Parts: sequence; C-alpha cells; structure tokens
Amino acid sequence: MSTRAIKFLQSQGMAFKAIPYEHKIKGAQFAAQALRFPLQRTIKTLVVHAGSRGYYFVLMPGSDQLDLKILAKVLGVKRAQMADSETAEKLTGYQTGGISPFGSKKKLPVIMHKELLQYDDVLINGGQRGLVLLMDPKDIRDITNAEVYDVAKKG
Repeated sequence: MSTRAIKFLQSQGMAFKAIPYEHKIKGAQFAAQALRFPLQRTIKTLVVHAGSRGYYFVLMPGSDQLDLKILAKVLGVKRAQMADSETAEKLTGYQTGGISPFGSKKKLPVIMHKELLQYDDVLINGGQRGLVLLMDPKDIRDITNAEVYDVAKKG
C-alpha cells in the first residue's frame, strides 16, 4: 500500500511503520479504538484557515480539542477557523479522514501541539482512510518544519 504521504517519507529517508485498519468512521478516536492505541498519541490532522496568513495544518492529539482563539493569537491574526471538508480535500489532495501533512498537494505550514513531543511514538494519517503511520513525533516535527505550541482548549 503506497500513498503520496508514504512516498514522500520514503524519499526523505524517514522511519515509519504503515498500519492498515478497517476504516468505518473517520476520526482519531475510531482509529485509536480499532488499533487499541492511546487516543492522546493518535494525531488528528486539521486544516485551518488563519485569515491573511492562509491555511495551516494543525496536528493535535485525538484526545484534545484545538482552541482556535489561542491559535489565532499564536499566529498573530484576528481569527482562525476550521476549513470545510471540500477546501481541505482540494488543498491536500486527500479525503477527509485520511488527510496527512506529508505529500500534500499544496505545502501548508504546520503547527504541532507541544504535548505530542512527550511520546516515543504516535500514529498519524498515512494519506488514505484506513491507513496510519507509526512514527516518532520528533521526526514529524522535523520533516514538516512544524512550529510547536500549546494550542489545546483548557479544562
């Protein structure tokens, strides 16, 4: 099984393990349950519009919610909002439920939630529904040139 995401990582010499699973429902929670993997170590890849700064990938633990107000403040814009599915798919070339920050049609800057870096390995979408990649989160940060912030809702 090969996707643009996998081809991109291979071209960069990155270490990962591709793990297929039966996709029934999109979302990190379903993937984590299907693979019996901790939700806080299963990354959801969000596409967010940050006003004049354009679109970003935001990598969040499946267990957390993105705080759009904090993200807007971090990026120095008035407002940030989630991209709709159609826009996210058009920008990335991936279906929602399989969006990966690797090998995206349009290269988007990446924001990574800082708590992800405390783990030795995490799961992240591999570029199609029902395929995740087991990787070191530090490698994800490095290969995407991600900026790292605490962008989760509190409480």
